[in-house]
Amino acid sequence: MKNYARPTFLPNRHLETIYPSLFRKVELRPYERERIETPDNDFLDLDFLRQGASQLVVISHGLEGNTDRAYIKGMAKAFFDKGFDVLAWNYRGCSGEMNRQPRFYHSGATEDLKTVIEKVYPTYQSISLVGFSLGGNLTLKFLGESSTSYKKITKAVVFSVPLDLHTSCREIMKPSNWIYHQRFLKSLKTKVLQKSNRKPVAQIEHLNEVKTLMEFDDHFTAPIHGFANAVDYYARCSSIHFLEAIQTNTLIVNAKNDPFLSLECFPDLKGHTFVKTESPQHGGHVGFAHFGGDGLYWSELRALDFIIKT
Repeated sequence: MKNYARPTFLPNRHLETIYPSLFRKVELRPYERERIETPDNDFLDLDFLRQGASQLVVISHGLEGNTDRAYIKGMAKAFFDKGFDVLAWNYRGCSGEMNRQPRFYHSGATEDLKTVIEKVYPTYQSISLVGFSLGGNLTLKFLGESSTSYKKITKAVVFSVPLDLHTSCREIMKPSNWIYHQRFLKSLKTKVLQKSNRKPVAQIEHLNEVKTLMEFDDHFTAPIHGFANAVDYYARCSSIHFLEAIQTNTLIVNAKNDPFLSLECFPDLKGHTFVKTESPQHGGHVGFAHFGGDGLYWSELRALDFIIKT
């Protein structure tokens, strides 16, 4: 399943991106939710599909996503049906209940992924990681920081990853991406307002002045999480800087027509022992729609193939 062919009724990258988000429905058994505490007195909500397997897949969602998104449920179903246990986790503030601490989640918050991994690590013989978009960046950064520390993590597959956060943010802010940009910005600003109703939020008085994602990161993401500004945040959290250190068999799949990704998100890694890249001509952003008899999208088939067969 290395070659992807988009459906004929999705003739451009925007339709490829939007159609799965709006219209895909995935029938999945109910998750078993488990709340775990973080070292800083916060919590993460983890959603499990368990069947007593020795192998686990951990799935990380994208910006302003959650475990109910179709792309998460589709991947969860694909692996569960192949005999794996599945853990799809919600970032802080993404599970339907606001988190306790002043901080939220962000593209480089690998400490939370580490907390999740350490929760399940003793239970399983092998663990694979799957990440989408922001969750892909998080996964790669985590592997670059600590892959030699977790020998049970044997494979990782990530899709639609903004490997370079700065240039990708500039890409999202282009006029052609206005609909995505405004949707993300509105959701993030709403979350800051919700947080401010429970805890003081620095610079909340400037929220209405924020017109772009980069301004949001400058005013909120960066200072809340200890970065000097948005550019510092992007530089320190972009997974492209952590790829060289990865020692886990990893596949990065970024479509060439992804409207969110800059040229910097397609590095030449031919000499890398552990990390491989694939760049299909089409797919959009977290799209890869496929209409076979099995109901699986191409991204799910590709992840299964890489994790099970390679």
